[in-house]
Amino acid sequence: MKKDRFFSAKNIAFLAVLLALVVVLQLWGSAIPIGPVNMNLTLIPIVLGAVLLGAPAGAFLGLASGIVVLANGIAGVDVFTNFLFGEQPIFTAFLCLFKGTAAGFVSGLLYRWIASKNRYAAVLVAGLTAPVVNTGIFVVGALLMSGTIAGFMASQEISGSVVYFVVIVLAGLNFLVEFAINAVFAPGLYRIAEIVGRTRGKRGKTAERNAKPAENPPKAVTQK
Repeated sequence: MKKDRFFSAKNIAFLAVLLALVVVLQLWGSAIPIGPVNMNLTLIPIVLGAVLLGAPAGAFLGLASGIVVLANGIAGVDVFTNFLFGEQPIFTAFLCLFKGTAAGFVSGLLYRWIASKNRYAAVLVAGLTAPVVNTGIFVVGALLMSGTIAGFMASQEISGSVVYFVVIVLAGLNFLVEFAINAVFAPGLYRIAEIVGRTRGKRGKTAERNAKPAENPPKAVTQK
């Protein structure tokens, strides 16, 4: 059975639907603050794209999510990102774009590696990997900007160490929420992957049957 081309009309249409969902959920999550940062609701469609369309699709959707986060920060909707961008614009932009891209790409790779052995385990691992990668890169990037983070804490009259603020206040609760959401929706992602996989399999077999030439073509009748 031949694999579907990535840039087929069906895949592009499905990717467009997921892209719209990522943008809407990211904008909606911007209105739900968790401490100084906003909730990220886009990891589910990012993982879904990575599972069904591959790691490049997951990376693309993660990049789109990062663009919306960065745009909200520049516009002042996200106060924390706005402060970071004002102090370190290049690194802040890189961090916003890279963490979502990496989360989608790594999720897609892990799903591909594990799916041949156990598809349910592959979906679960992909779903739970996304928040780990996303939050991990954010924490590392934020700690590399510890001076800027300290400046933000001073502007908001927040006391305590930078490490505690980044790991617990900024990332801790947000990570737990993202991880829990992905864990809850993992069975649903698995069902969608199974349905799409069976549908593609049936279409592939039908296409092969239609393309296969007749084994005993009728002989031409000659007239005497």
